[in-house]
Amino acid sequence: MTAAGRPAEPEVIWARPQRAGRGPRPAHSRDSIASEAVRIADAEGIEAVSMRRVAAGIGAGTMSLYNYVPRKEDLYELMVDAVSGEYDLSPPSGRWRDDLLSLARQTRALMRRHPWLPRLLSPVYGFGPNALRYLEHSLACLEPLEASGAEKLELIASVNGTVATFVAGELALAERARSLPWSEAAEEGVRAAWLGSRLATGEYPRLTAALTEGTPVTAAGTDMTDVFDRAVSRLLAGWPSP
Repeated sequence: MTAAGRPAEPEVIWARPQRAGRGPRPAHSRDSIASEAVRIADAEGIEAVSMRRVAAGIGAGTMSLYNYVPRKEDLYELMVDAVSGEYDLSPPSGRWRDDLLSLARQTRALMRRHPWLPRLLSPVYGFGPNALRYLEHSLACLEPLEASGAEKLELIASVNGTVATFVAGELALAERARSLPWSEAAEEGVRAAWLGSRLATGEYPRLTAALTEGTPVTAAGTDMTDVFDRAVSRLLAGWPSP
């Protein structure tokens, strides 16, 4: 063990005691530490999360926090697992596509509540207790699918990747809209007029046809929930039924 309680060798945060060393009962819990870190990230972004900020938020000294969380990476892991506990893991219906779409909707809502989450989703931070329960539940939903365990995990990863990409686009659009010095409608009007002038040249016949057949995804007022459901459903449709 190095100074400030940080490990000298790699270790998993879940494998170590709630607090390193001997002494009285820990004054703080991992749950309270993770909750404060999530609160800061939700309000100010992941960049605002620091050991100093979290320690101050729970009424601890910065150096003493290292006795509970040796590294900032461990703090991120606690955060990801904390919000992973927000899933409703109701018993599967037996219709695996419906169940995975339902989970995907939950993941989208989770990422929208915690906009920093997509940036931390990786195998490094995905194997805490709540995340393992989520994966076990996802595999239970896929019981009717005749596929290997590896293929099922690949499908789960593909769905989550699709969700993360979709939400990242939503969050980027929302952030841009907040930063505009004029209304979003005014911005869309100017861009639509410019695009219309380009299409009117006849140089882009396929794009013109695509944009005039039905309602384009980028149109104002488009129900993005429907777009999301279609995107995930198309992915799931590529996997054969049992």
